[in-house]
Amino acid sequence: MKLYLSSYKLGNKAEELKKWITEHGNKICLIPNSRDVFPDSERKTAGIHADAQELTDLGFDVTIVSLEDYFYEKEELVERLKEFNAFYVIGGNTFALRQAMYLSGFDEYLKTLENNPNYLYAGYSAGICVLAKDMHGLELCDNPNINPYGLDTMWNGLGYFDYLFLPHYKSDHKETKLIDDCVEYCDKHNIKYKTLHDGDVIIEDTRKVIEEDMERE
Repeated sequence: MKLYLSSYKLGNKAEELKKWITEHGNKICLIPNSRDVFPDSERKTAGIHADAQELTDLGFDVTIVSLEDYFYEKEELVERLKEFNAFYVIGGNTFALRQAMYLSGFDEYLKTLENNPNYLYAGYSAGICVLAKDMHGLELCDNPNINPYGLDTMWNGLGYFDYLFLPHYKSDHKETKLIDDCVEYCDKHNIKYKTLHDGDVIIEDTRKVIEEDMERE
């Protein structure tokens, strides 16, 4: 599975997404559940649709799918997602996103795709932070206790990286100071991390990530 990991929005390698469309088609599923910590409002809806519009402007055919509609209905989610080979997971609260992935089975579904290069996981901010093995350290920038679904806080991420992604580093973003606090905390507690400035994009392949992880073990 190809990983397109951006600090903020689509970042500076959008040509890679256009290339994906050319080679794999333009259907993409936008996952908005990191925003479930915010009350429903026109502003919340407008923000999600703005993210969808950026994809549309690139040439994608975007469908917004809320994982909350499939909590405890994992088989139904799998059926719903069969028409997509690309996912775009937007920013918000990492801990809420992780729980939504767990309750819907989206995390398990991604595991079935990780060796298939014909699938794309793209995301920014919370959408990439959730890929870590352990999310301790992110509580300095995301509140882990604001829980829209009634679960205890989940600290285990999706498990692809043994370090944290810290987006918005030294950027013109409202969370930049919080990221500085995360960096200081991680340094103090020997937590591995990788900072990204807004605009930065990391492109990886889950097969390579898993192989490198096995070699380290």
